[in-house]
Amino acid sequence: MPEMPEVEGLAAFLATRLPGREIIRAQIVAISALKTYDPPIDLLRGKVVRAVARHGKFLDIATGDEGDPLHLVFHLAKAGWLRWYDTVPATPVKPGRTPIALRVGLDDGSGFDLTEAGTKKSLAVYAVRSPGEVPGIARLGPDPLDPGFTRDALAGMLAGRRTQIKGVLRDQSVIAGIGNAYSDEILHVARLSPYALAANLTDAEIDTLYAATVDTLTDAVATASGKPPADLKDAKRRGMRVHGRRGEACPVCGDEVRSVFFADNSLEYCATCQTGGKILADRRLSRLLK
Repeated sequence: MPEMPEVEGLAAFLATRLPGREIIRAQIVAISALKTYDPPIDLLRGKVVRAVARHGKFLDIATGDEGDPLHLVFHLAKAGWLRWYDTVPATPVKPGRTPIALRVGLDDGSGFDLTEAGTKKSLAVYAVRSPGEVPGIARLGPDPLDPGFTRDALAGMLAGRRTQIKGVLRDQSVIAGIGNAYSDEILHVARLSPYALAANLTDAEIDTLYAATVDTLTDAVATASGKPPADLKDAKRRGMRVHGRRGEACPVCGDEVRSVFFADNSLEYCATCQTGGKILADRRLSRLLK
């Protein structure tokens, strides 16, 4: 799943190519991806792009002027991605026969597709007057790389939460932009169990968690910076310490990286670094491993 660093990388890439360009084509190929109907997405045609921004894991392409704004907003969900073209293919796109959900063409011949792999379709596209009209953006918590995200702000978010820290980090209404992969990475750097209760963290653990969050995401954004969309996924994978590395050696202590599987995803962790050597329950087996 693309998370904040990759979406930031996409936003930076598009910000060098879209502003000043006129949209001449905005074709919804997978109707299930379009979550709004008023204003109609066809109004994007003829609009000039003003800016590109990121809100959590949402990407926002602002068009028109301040008196008549229209935003193309999208969320790539679990299996979505952006494919850039210096020249958009002339071949017609046929609904139902392609992973393409949206095709956007610009006045210089360039453009992009939004694609989604697999059969579970969650990619979401919105045409709105203001990004705040998108429910997922309206409920976002603070961005972890904004100046207002301080150690004390994090402590306030965790206070009284009798929920596992892994879930808190992934809750977009608490902190924007962190998903399954980077929550694994942050907790590994912080040497915290994903099952630790947020409300029970000590002051020292909050200090460590805050530093791990900011440092991990700052490094990931730097890694993504300047890369075209086609290279961002591989850059993300190469930068992972534990996520997606089940069975490999922990880069800190050399212990085996282990997984806990859930219905539709998994988490990765190092028992030596994070749980005092305790192997966590594998939910597929519905039993506690000793």
